[in-house]
Amino acid sequence: MKPTFTTELVTDEQAFAALAPAWGRLYQRCATATPFQSHAWLHSWWLSYGTRGRLRLLLVRDGGDLVAVAPLTAVRRPLPALVPLGGAISDYGDVLVDDERGEHAVAALTEGLAAAARTALIDFREVRPGGAVEQVYERWRGPRRRVSDSVCLELPAVPMEELVARLPSAKAQRVRAKLRKLTALGVERQAVCPEEVDSALRRLLELHQLQWQGRKVTGEHLRARFCEHLVRSVGPMVRSGDAVVTEFRLDDDVVAVDLTLLSRRLAGGYLYGAHPRLRERKADVAVMLLDACAEHSRNEGRAALSLLRGNEPYKHHWRPEPVVNQRLLLARRRTAPLLSAAVCDVAARRRGKELLLRLEQRRERDGGGRS
Repeated sequence: MKPTFTTELVTDEQAFAALAPAWGRLYQRCATATPFQSHAWLHSWWLSYGTRGRLRLLLVRDGGDLVAVAPLTAVRRPLPALVPLGGAISDYGDVLVDDERGEHAVAALTEGLAAAARTALIDFREVRPGGAVEQVYERWRGPRRRVSDSVCLELPAVPMEELVARLPSAKAQRVRAKLRKLTALGVERQAVCPEEVDSALRRLLELHQLQWQGRKVTGEHLRARFCEHLVRSVGPMVRSGDAVVTEFRLDDDVVAVDLTLLSRRLAGGYLYGAHPRLRERKADVAVMLLDACAEHSRNEGRAALSLLRGNEPYKHHWRPEPVVNQRLLLARRRTAPLLSAAVCDVAARRRGKELLLRLEQRRERDGGGRS
């Protein structure tokens, strides 16, 4: 029998909550899905960050089966647009598409998005290369543009010893010495059971604040709404295998907590908190965390260990590969001016960042010349 696909635009919050079982089944059938597209993560995000009246969930069904979802919200600034749920605290944005019914499901999703957009731009930020929404982009009939977004650094999902072996010999020896130091100190790690995730996450955020005390920190991580979102979402994700929370103990005290998110293709270290006491004892926190994350990534046969967004210098010590997320902009003929405005804004921001970088480099050179 020829499949009959129907689309529905859901704007009701209670209907969003009720989608959890069907959403979970679809999530398991979408190989490109990341934990940032799980129902637990996105519904919790909506409860903490969503604006009433702006929910836009485009659903595609084949009979009674949910076969595609575009989880979106409407925004008015800086341009009227439909953007992915998850916002700035999510490292990847995407849609979900049933792998076995991809072509027909994508066609229905694309048509549904064109109808749902109306006078708004569709703006998919932080799409990991190979994401399901790229199929929508390829089928889109109206104006479209692809521009670069954030850089994520990735390592192969292999045991820690193999990660160390990729380093120059002198650096590899230092890392092995740091691993031996952690053992000598008696640092122990253990995955937290689902019943204890809530308290472990609150401890993580306490340690995170403590480790950044007196230094520049991401302000959102210190807000109550972020704590509520994390506690609400991660427990179900641990139970479903989409996340693992690890506690590190020293002298029977919890001195660090790490949250790693898991999907079929990657493991990603999302957030951690570590007591300054570890550094005082000469424990290398970065080595400790990567060792634990590497264990999670190889256990399920994943392809990548992602250090997620950010191009910080300390990440480059491990010789990762840069993977550039994409921003996919989709418009209808009548909203083509919005697309042009968005592309111009991207170019202007990029030029501004380049100018600031040159100014900082010039100040460093001038300062060095006077010293």
